[in-house]
Amino acid sequence: MVLKAAKVVDVAVTRTARHCLAVGLLLLNTVCQAAILPEDRADAMYHSYDGGGIEITGPSILVRKQIGDSFSVYGTHYVDTISSASIDVIATASPYAEERTENSIGVDYLRDKVTMSLAYTNSEENDFHAKSLHLGVSQEIFGGMTTVSLGYSRGWDDVGTLGNPETFDTDRHNYRLGLSQVLTKDLIMEIGLETITDEGERLNNPYRQVRYLTSATTFDFQDEVYPNTRTSNAVSLRAKYFLPYRAALHGEYRWFDDTWGITAQNFEIGYTQPLKDNWTFDVKVRSYKQNEADFYSDLFPFQDAQNFLARDKEMSSFSTLTVGAGVSYEFGKGNLGFIDKGSLNFSINHIEFEYDNFRDVTAGGTPGSEPLYRFDADVVQFFISLWY
Repeated sequence: MVLKAAKVVDVAVTRTARHCLAVGLLLLNTVCQAAILPEDRADAMYHSYDGGGIEITGPSILVRKQIGDSFSVYGTHYVDTISSASIDVIATASPYAEERTENSIGVDYLRDKVTMSLAYTNSEENDFHAKSLHLGVSQEIFGGMTTVSLGYSRGWDDVGTLGNPETFDTDRHNYRLGLSQVLTKDLIMEIGLETITDEGERLNNPYRQVRYLTSATTFDFQDEVYPNTRTSNAVSLRAKYFLPYRAALHGEYRWFDDTWGITAQNFEIGYTQPLKDNWTFDVKVRSYKQNEADFYSDLFPFQDAQNFLARDKEMSSFSTLTVGAGVSYEFGKGNLGFIDKGSLNFSINHIEFEYDNFRDVTAGGTPGSEPLYRFDADVVQFFISLWY
């Protein structure tokens, strides 16, 4: 087997890091609270991910400004510098390094009790170009006790491989429905529904390969083959309960399934505690578990064993456990000239990945009996926010 230089991106890894960033900075704004525009602010953040042989680092900047009483505009700039020597790379390719740049612009429009949002995002790598358009509308009803929100996103991806001018198009559609309800003076709950449809010739990573037996003690690799369509559905339930001593509890449950046979669930519970007038501390625990796709196998019995073939470990059966903590310090109220106030924020999340049917081929041994793969990762972010 000849090793080739290739990019094999760990999808779950980048998704984890980018999700943490989005939560921290609200980079892509979907309005959850109607009838009020976001405050004028600027954020600058540095984030890092380190785990499973993959390192992702980079800065991010968000600037938002209100125009009149009805409009709020924002822009973001986000950079990922990725270096990878993950198990996939070590097994079938050479380590690589690359950079991804993402830019977004958006506007929110407020009219009476209705908020409408529009955003455009452009993301570029050396062999991947993604564009997406985001639309949203939300409205308060029943005296502000209930908020109903609708959202739609359309994505256009151009997927290629290094050294090959041919690219493949992928179309993505995302439909969202949310309902937020104030149940008591201390309890807020929200339910969300989401459907995503993907269509394209390369819904898999074009560099990734499956392995198959060539004898009782040897195996070889061939390219993955995925279906050209995928539809997924998710239901989430979130709640926040405010405690009498200024603290708050929050919880989330999310259920997911798709037409590829994957079913997943995650649970999260967290606690927020302000101290004095300037400090806020957060802790959380999150668990996630999924089963494998219908066409996944760690080791196929022979070449072209079936129509569709997958060995991406994120298509396997696996679970994660995340423990996170954060601290925020607010400063400068009324003492920074045109700056109203500022905050310094730091958070760290430790994630444990456990795979049930993906094996570490680098450990050696009889094919199919290698140890199951596992690894830990840390996601760190530090950012400063200024309101003006």
